[in-house]
Amino acid sequence: MPREYLKKATKSARTDAADVSQTVSAMLSDIEQGGEDAARRYATQLDGYDGPIVLSADAIAEACARVPQGLRDDITFARDNVRSFAEMQKQSVQDTHTEVVPGLIAGQKAIPCNAAGCYIPGGRYSHVASAIMTVTTAKVAGVRHITACSPPRPDVGLPPAIIFAAHLCGADSILAMGGVQGIAAMTFGLFGLPRADILAGPGNQYVAEAKRILYGRVGIDMVAGPTDSLILADATADPHIVATDLVSQAEHGYNSPVWLVTDNRALAQDVARRVPALIATLPALNRENAEAAWRDYAEIILCDDREDMAACSDAYAPEHLTVQAADLDWWLDRLTCYGSLFLGEETTVSYGDKATGTNHVLPTSGAAKYTGGLSVHKYMKVVTWQRATRAGSKSVAAATARISRVEGMEGHARSADVRLAKYFPDEHFDLAAQT
Repeated sequence: MPREYLKKATKSARTDAADVSQTVSAMLSDIEQGGEDAARRYATQLDGYDGPIVLSADAIAEACARVPQGLRDDITFARDNVRSFAEMQKQSVQDTHTEVVPGLIAGQKAIPCNAAGCYIPGGRYSHVASAIMTVTTAKVAGVRHITACSPPRPDVGLPPAIIFAAHLCGADSILAMGGVQGIAAMTFGLFGLPRADILAGPGNQYVAEAKRILYGRVGIDMVAGPTDSLILADATADPHIVATDLVSQAEHGYNSPVWLVTDNRALAQDVARRVPALIATLPALNRENAEAAWRDYAEIILCDDREDMAACSDAYAPEHLTVQAADLDWWLDRLTCYGSLFLGEETTVSYGDKATGTNHVLPTSGAAKYTGGLSVHKYMKVVTWQRATRAGSKSVAAATARISRVEGMEGHARSADVRLAKYFPDEHFDLAAQT
């Protein structure tokens, strides 16, 4: 039977997104021309902050001292898990080489970027975990200089927990500056910082648009939209846990889609009844975000069987994908499009968002069809090299000359010709185009 929508979204992240490109483009141009003065002006205008931009060592130490020991322990625990997972990822890319033909060796080498800019959101919520995810991963990758930036609060500056997390995880510089001006400061190398080679970290639509516009001049982790989450659940799932997990992700923002895909009508109806009551118990800001997200963006989709459920999920390509269903190994083997996968009710997206070690900077808006999330690999370049003996270059030179002439690239052909003439003066080679 065709899929049935028991609840259908009236909006999508794409159709609801404001057109901010013109505003962001003008701001970036202004800051590039006006430098630090322009960036400070925007910080005062938009964040109500005119304090120090680059935190001194004394300011960092003072802020760290204000973080309660229990919170320090929790941040350290999460950092250790993220670091351990990132170290495993780094080991998966090795410097290596092979003898392509006798006497010609080609290889690859993984080289970290020299400078990274890590954006830590601080608007609706104080995203301590984003500092852990972005800075720790860059540090493990071997980035030489890591700048962390986050929006300051009026007349206050950065929350001590964000400063502690960024410092603990290895940030070399911490900026009390957010939004487009923070992205611009890291990209253009303002305030005495090195120009970033790559920008990483989530942010609002203005931050995302700034990264999109600057991509090419600087590397980025990905162009990200509002966070989204999908749960695959069958008759074995606990409806209260399913509903709670949907609400936990809807609180991210008014335009954060959450989707339930199931083959069990009773479960779907039970979850739909529970969600509004769970949302009603949240604190005011969280409740407002979750109510809007559930009303405008959430969907409940009834499928025929688990294969149809999996196909439906792959079509959505969610940022976060949870499976609360029987036979978890089947789902692990079958599913192909997601940013991060959470198998079984014993784990949850919230775990990954905060402390399990997998990164929470993930592809949104269907981008999981073609890319994964932030990892040490994003901060590294896999480059190639080669060297050869004269004997090893012989067959390659002859093939290069002939292919080049078929293409009409005579200059390329002659760079092979001269080597054959020098290395093998007594031999004759047929180097004409083979047509």
